Order: sequence, then structure tokens, then C-alpha cells
Amino acid sequence: MYIVQHDMNNDIVVREIKPVNIEGGFVIDGFPYAGLANAIATESMINTTSQFELAGVLDSELFPPISIIRDEVPGFPARIFANEELKVAIFSSYLTPHESLHREVARTMLKWASEHKCSLVVSSSAVKTEEKPMVIGVASTAEAKKRLTDAQIPVLKNGTVPGIPGILLNEGAMAKINVIVLLYKGQENGPDFRAGAEICMAMSKLVPGASCDFKTLIGEAESIEQHMKQAEEEAGPLRDAIYG
Repeated sequence: MYIVQHDMNNDIVVREIKPVNIEGGFVIDGFPYAGLANAIATESMINTTSQFELAGVLDSELFPPISIIRDEVPGFPARIFANEELKVAIFSSYLTPHESLHREVARTMLKWASEHKCSLVVSSSAVKTEEKPMVIGVASTAEAKKRLTDAQIPVLKNGTVPGIPGILLNEGAMAKINVIVLLYKGQENGPDFRAGAEICMAMSKLVPGASCDFKTLIGEAESIEQHMKQAEEEAGPLRDAIYG
């Protein structure tokens, strides 16, 4: 276990359930933001690709006190799933973190990735645009940018990336950590099947061996949306009590 200090004297804690060896591998940010495409893509990847196991959880006094029950098993809302064979870890959450926690969530993710000697952190974010193609990317380092080029993913020239993905890029650039954020045209609310599929396919180009089945993704999207909406509704009063 290790602790990242928070400005308000509270901590985001990574509680590892099992040791994980993903040296030289990948960390994928699966926290939900505007829309659910990112969460749908990473959940589908976990369920489609074999041998992902729960490796740890994220916890904080500033997280809503809530247990998420799935298949009769209680769990923390923010979790880390790992696949040692593919050397991939996915940070997954049923709750959208409060804006005041975005910096610390991003820094916790980068710290964990660095301590586990990962070679690349991958995130995604929705953008409002009518431009094509569906998915473009932005990178924190020249090496990460080359990975985008090699994967034939167009690179964003000018724009803004908010929230945790934006902090991942900024902190990654400062610390020379390879970060790629995939930007997709998505809707603000509800499941976005197409965007989820596009993000999952783009991630698969960057992370060898990772995959998601489109039919499974569509079938799971409604279930994922329902679980996340229920979690957000239940956590709402608890979040209000914490942040006012």
C-alpha cells in the first residue's frame, strides 16, 4: 500500500490485493467522464480479454462511502484490474470523481504506473466536434507521439483536454512519462456504442493483445449504463455531504 498526499490533508490510497508484474506494459484509464464511452470500452476490454483479475482498489476519505454489488459480491467503486500475461492494468470506476480530485487521481495513476515500470498510460476523452476521423490522439512525449503515428491514429494539433486526461498529459509531459489520450466525438449523456467501440479498437492498436468484441460491447453497454447511473444516484447525497 502507498499513499499520495492530498492538499486537504486527505489521501488517495492504492490498496493492492495481489502483487502485479506488468513491467514494460500499459496502464489504461477507465474512469468515466462526459458520456460513458470510455467506461464502456474498458469494461468491455476487461470482460472480453481473458485473465484480467482484480489487483487493487483506490480509496479516499473524499470518495463517497458506498459499496458496489456485482454478482452478489461487494466491491469498491474504483478498482484496478490487471492481466500479467498482456502486461496491462486498467483503472476502472463506477463513479465519476469530483472535479477537486482529478489532479490526485491522475497523479496516483501515474505514480502507480511508474512504480510498476509501465511504458505507456492510455486515456480517452470526449470532444465536441463535427470533424472526422472519429478518433484522434494527443501525446505527452515524442515517443508516445510516435506510437500514435505507428498505429495510424491522427494527432491533434490544437485543442483542449479537460479533467483527468488533461492532467495525465500535463504531468506526463513534465515527468517524461509516456501518456496518450484518445479523443472521440461523443454524446454528453448515456451510452455511446459507436464511440465505445472506436475507443476500444484504438486502444487495441496501442496495447498489443487487448481486444473487445463489438457485439458483446453493445450488449453490455446498457447494463454498464444502468449500474453506473444507479451508483451515481446512490452516491449523490453522500457526495453532497462531503463537498456541500
